[in-house]
Formats: sequence, C-alpha cells, structure tokens
Amino acid sequence: MFENLTNKFEEIFSSLKKAPSLDEKQVDEGLKGIRLALLEADVSLDLVKEFISRVKPKALGQEIIRSTSPGDMVVKIVYDEIVSFLGDKNSEISLNAVPPVPIMLVGLQGSGKTTTTSKLAKFLEKNNKKKVMMASLDVYRPAAQEQLRLLGEQNNIETLPIIEGQLPADICRRALSAANLNGCEVVLFDTAGRTQIDFQMMNEIKQIETIINPAETILVADSLTGQIAANVAKEFKNTVNLSGIILTRADGDGRGGAALSMKYVAEVPIKFLGIGEKIENFEVFHPDRIANRILGMGDIVSLVEKASEDLDQENLKKTEEKLKKGQFSMEDYLSQLRQMKKMGGIEGIMSFLPGVSKIKSQMDQSGIDEKIITQNEAVILSMTKQERENPKIINGSRKKRIANGSGTDIATINKLLKQFKMMSEMMKKMSKGNMKGMADKGIPPELFNQLK
Repeated sequence: MFENLTNKFEEIFSSLKKAPSLDEKQVDEGLKGIRLALLEADVSLDLVKEFISRVKPKALGQEIIRSTSPGDMVVKIVYDEIVSFLGDKNSEISLNAVPPVPIMLVGLQGSGKTTTTSKLAKFLEKNNKKKVMMASLDVYRPAAQEQLRLLGEQNNIETLPIIEGQLPADICRRALSAANLNGCEVVLFDTAGRTQIDFQMMNEIKQIETIINPAETILVADSLTGQIAANVAKEFKNTVNLSGIILTRADGDGRGGAALSMKYVAEVPIKFLGIGEKIENFEVFHPDRIANRILGMGDIVSLVEKASEDLDQENLKKTEEKLKKGQFSMEDYLSQLRQMKKMGGIEGIMSFLPGVSKIKSQMDQSGIDEKIITQNEAVILSMTKQERENPKIINGSRKKRIANGSGTDIATINKLLKQFKMMSEMMKKMSKGNMKGMADKGIPPELFNQLK
C-alpha cells in the first residue's frame, strides 16, 4: 500500500534534504511535487488543496529547530499533517454497551463485506476475548448467507442459523435474541450490498439501524476504488450514524488515496485494514505508523508485532538456545525461511522497512525475488540430515545430487552455501555479545543477508 506515493515522496524529500537552507522557491517546488504525488495517488482535490494550505505556511515559517536541517523539518511538518488527516491515534472498536453489543457492517456489493465480517469476528475473539455471533442480513445476493455460514464453520465462529425467506428486520430480532440465549457478547450484522447506492438500500439500512441500535456502524470499502470509495463514504455518512471505516484490499492498493480521502470526507476514523484473503490478514489502522510508511520511514513496530503473532514462539526459543551456544545449522536456516513465508515473504517484510524503494532497487539489481525462498527451501530439503547438520561436508558430487533433487543447478547450491556461511558467522557473533539477535525478536535476518 502507498508504494507509488512513497516513491514520489522519497524523491521529493531527497532533493529538499540536500539543500543547506530552503527559500520560498525551493519550498514551492517541493510542494508542487507533493501536490502532484497526492493527486496521482487518487487523493481528492479538496483534501490536496487543504493539505498544501496547511503545510506551506509552516514550511516557510521560522519553525526550524537548530539541530534539524530545513529539509528534515519539512518532512516532519508533512508527517504531522498526514497524521492529522488520518487521525491522531488509532480508534478502537466500541464495545461499551450492554451485551450482546450489536455492530453493523455496511457497504457496496463486492467490497469484501462478508469476508471482513468474519475477520472482525476473529479479531474480537482473539484480541478482545469476546464471544461473537455473525448474522447475515443479505437476502438478495445468491448464497450470501451460506457464504457467511461457511466462513463461521471454517473458523469456529458462531453464526445465526439460516431460515429461508425471512426478512432482514426479522433476522435482526432473532439474532439479538439468539445471541442473548447463547451468551454471545457481540453480534456482527452483515448487511446487504448493492452495485450502487439506491433508495431501497438506504431505507433498509435505516430500518435495521432503528431495530438493533448498533454501538458501531462500520463502512467496508474497497481501497482499490479510490475516489469512488470516498464518495460512497460520504453517502453513507449522510444516511446512517457512521462510526468507522474498514478498508479492504489495502495490500493491492499501490496509490493509497482512498485511505487519505475517506477519513477526510466521512469524518470518521479508519479502524482496520484488510491486507489479504486469509482471515488473519487484518490489522488495526495506526495513523502514525501509516504516515511513516507513506514517507518511506518504515514501520518496525508493526513488523515486530506481526512477527510475534505469526511466528512459532516455541521454535524461536529453541533457536535462541542454540544461538547462545553458537550453533546454527541448515535446519535452523530452513526454519528462518519458513518464518519469512509466514510473514508474507520478502515483499511482506520489506513493506515495513525504512527506505523500501531503495531496498527494492537493490533487489531488482541483484535479481532477488520471492522465488528465492521457495528455491532455497527446495535445496535444503534435498540435503541429507547429515548435510543439513554439517554443510561443510557438501562436496562436488553432493552438490550435483542436491541440484538434481531440487531442480536447480550447482551455482544455486553455491550461492545458498555462501549465504548460510555469512548468516552462521553473524549468528555466532550475536551469541557472543549482549544482543539477542533478530531471531529472538522474530525478525528473520534472511532478507538482510540476501542484499549483501
């Protein structure tokens, strides 16, 4: 997400940082670049105008800290304004009501509303320790109710049983009653969507809102639709008591304009991002961290959080014990590769790192891509147990056998052995010092090795 915008901003700020001082002409030139970058990212024109009008006087003013270069200060001003537009802090979902707490999800058809309902349910069960029931109110789209039922079954989330022919208003009343009887603390209502906003749709949502009196009414919007998503947000804001937004397909949105525009237009916080198809591909929206990503500063905090959630803690402890003894084998290296895959591969990790565009450039020049993880995994699996424990015994004939077994060549085997040697030496150095190492923090060092 924000890849295009980040690349543009990095170019603009790189030029500004080189200047020992900034005059009005240089600031105007930089702001012209920022304006164009925002518009190309599909940010609404009104927001762009207001953003520039807020940044310019501060950038031209004398708000420069002596220890900070003018260029860095402009970056700080832009960062503060992006955070201001996205929201000063992450907005938690409101569960402050008598259970079962009703939460209504609204949006257009195709926005990922049903999948998002199950993701939110799983999030609330895991992070808020709440028992959740899901209820589908979509009696129009074929198999919509069945889709939610299957998602509930696959992920062990309670779902309201389907009664054919029942109207949305009656389903609402039955869901609240069933949740109360079953001891559910939260009920998520997956409302029907349309291909476009119409009078019937909005009337039905108003009726549902009156019946269930939701603690939250959350708009689910596809970030790939850009300005359309912002316009949809405005329409729903004018119709119901909208309290938040969930942006889906954020991982596929290279522009990122929807995130900036929707918060500005709807005047409600973005609460979550859908970042993939799996039920766990769902994260809290942190405005400050997103601003860091937009400006190419990375988001190490989120990376470490993601690592602690995704990785096998027992394996990490075993790895730590081995590192303390200065031991590191191909089995451990294979474990690191698999940890990377769990965290979204090289690209998934890179999206959280500072200077991501430069790292990508290095990767392109080195011919490194996601396939290298799968390839290296295949090579290690083609080794014998003895070879994995002691790679030094791998001679010419063994390399040939491993290459044939993994569908690679001798050059690939040599490259892997070189990477392993570098990593092994690095791990030994860490074991001798006070530093616990990247593996202890859950960040596989494999990525950094690849770039050496």
